Amino acid sequence: MNSFVRCALSGLLIVFSTMMISSCVERGTAMATTSRIESRQTVNAPAGDMQGSAEGELHVFKGIPYAAPPTGSARWQPPRPLPRWTGVREVTEFSPACPQLAATTRSIYAQDLSPVNEDCLTLNIWAPADATDAPVFFWIHGGSLVAGSSKEPFYDGTRLAEQGIIVVTINYRLGVLGYLAHPELSAESPLGVSGNYGLLDQIEALRWVNKNISAFGGDPSRVTIAGESAGALSVMYLLAAPDARGLFARAIMESAYMISTPELKKSAHGQPSAEDIGTALVAKLQVSDIKALRQMDAQKLAHAAAMTGYFPLGTVDGKIFPRQLVDVFAKGEQAPVPLLAGFNSGEIRSLTMLAPPPPKTPEEYESIIRTRYVDLADEFLRLYPGSNMQESIFATTRDALYGWTAERLIRKQTEIGLPSYLYLFDHGYPSADAAGLHAFHASELPYVFGTYDRTPSLWPKIPGTPKEGALSTAMIAYWSSFTRDGQPRAADAPDWLPYGSAKAYMRFEDIPRMSEHLLPGMYELHQEAVCRRQVSGKYPWNWNAGILSPELTAHEDAPCL
Repeated sequence: MNSFVRCALSGLLIVFSTMMISSCVERGTAMATTSRIESRQTVNAPAGDMQGSAEGELHVFKGIPYAAPPTGSARWQPPRPLPRWTGVREVTEFSPACPQLAATTRSIYAQDLSPVNEDCLTLNIWAPADATDAPVFFWIHGGSLVAGSSKEPFYDGTRLAEQGIIVVTINYRLGVLGYLAHPELSAESPLGVSGNYGLLDQIEALRWVNKNISAFGGDPSRVTIAGESAGALSVMYLLAAPDARGLFARAIMESAYMISTPELKKSAHGQPSAEDIGTALVAKLQVSDIKALRQMDAQKLAHAAAMTGYFPLGTVDGKIFPRQLVDVFAKGEQAPVPLLAGFNSGEIRSLTMLAPPPPKTPEEYESIIRTRYVDLADEFLRLYPGSNMQESIFATTRDALYGWTAERLIRKQTEIGLPSYLYLFDHGYPSADAAGLHAFHASELPYVFGTYDRTPSLWPKIPGTPKEGALSTAMIAYWSSFTRDGQPRAADAPDWLPYGSAKAYMRFEDIPRMSEHLLPGMYELHQEAVCRRQVSGKYPWNWNAGILSPELTAHEDAPCL
């Protein structure tokens, strides 16, 4: 791993730490006080009786545990279902966030998510008061698998639930607590595997929804899994996971990135095995074994692991996560459900640590590209010319991570006969554009949730104008309609056509606009680059694109998938 990639990993750990932790307190089992709640709503579910709040035409339930606390010897174990509780559980307050890296810098994503606690495997529900067999929108938060929480204000499910759907948002284990693989942990497992605990949490939350959502007026056969960034990565993991099959009917991925992933016991694609990564981490933390790690304070451990450069990803273990995502989709082994996926035109403008500094001259840039991309160089330079190196570098990294992923997902699902939908979010507004952050990473989220008045304090402020409100209304309608029946539709907005043979996509600018052939040539170039890396077996595919790319020599005897 070169020095730039190490710096990029460290930068990701900081920028995606969307919290500034001030304290860590116990959640406990005591019922929260509810003096400020005007009315209450009681539900009798298989998990137990629970009392939430009535908010307008919605019933809202917060901090519902879906699994036992993963503490003590249960740390780095699959989530354990809870027995039905007795009495009425009051669920009117969000639970603590899961332990995570505390932000060490101020960024547009930073916000206070304290308190945190290892007892954090909870979910929240917004349901229409009159819901009967309503479709379910199951949201997985982003944060590079190191940070974030379901209680972030702009994940409030009110506006989506007002469209007649049920919204569920979840917490899951993060960082070293959610994704550590290690030989000792594999030896403990009946399957002989380790890692993927955060993914197993997500599957357990889906099982809870499958068993309990009918009590809230939901239809367990119409669950749409959705997420952004690391949440969208998680959705891809779920599409590939055999244990998640049948627990959802549709999927939405915003700014997903189909990067290569460590394999459990062997080095692959230029990456150490997941167990070797875990063994190295234990050594860096200067502890003797997993038993000693289980005795460490969870928050201190999460922070210390991140500071060593540990970067969590799923583990290809052959069981829970059977093979590389790119291979799952190449072989048509993903869950056969309709997809909606896309990315933002300015993804890297707020993730500049992923983009290398430009060379000194356009001539030097072109020379590097010709060395790295060989016979693909002419096409690369057509798409990403040296005449504006900074913009070309931003676009290269964006497309290698997010653009290629979105179109690959939609193409592959279309190939197996499932209507699927592609988008590009290219919307700017005055404060973002003035800061050089046109359509930056995650900037679509306040429009999807209708929460553009609840963004983090340093987020470029979205004006409360009719124009912004109309775009948000359209996106809320498209997302909820897709959740309802797999077809994104919105009143007073264009019909969103499936990708199909015309390669159709929706472009969200000042208003939604249907178009065709997104960034012609982009997908084909990056698909060829990924395939050459796969065939060589020496290199990962992630943000080491463009001037950071390895030499991409063609392998005629090993065609791309």
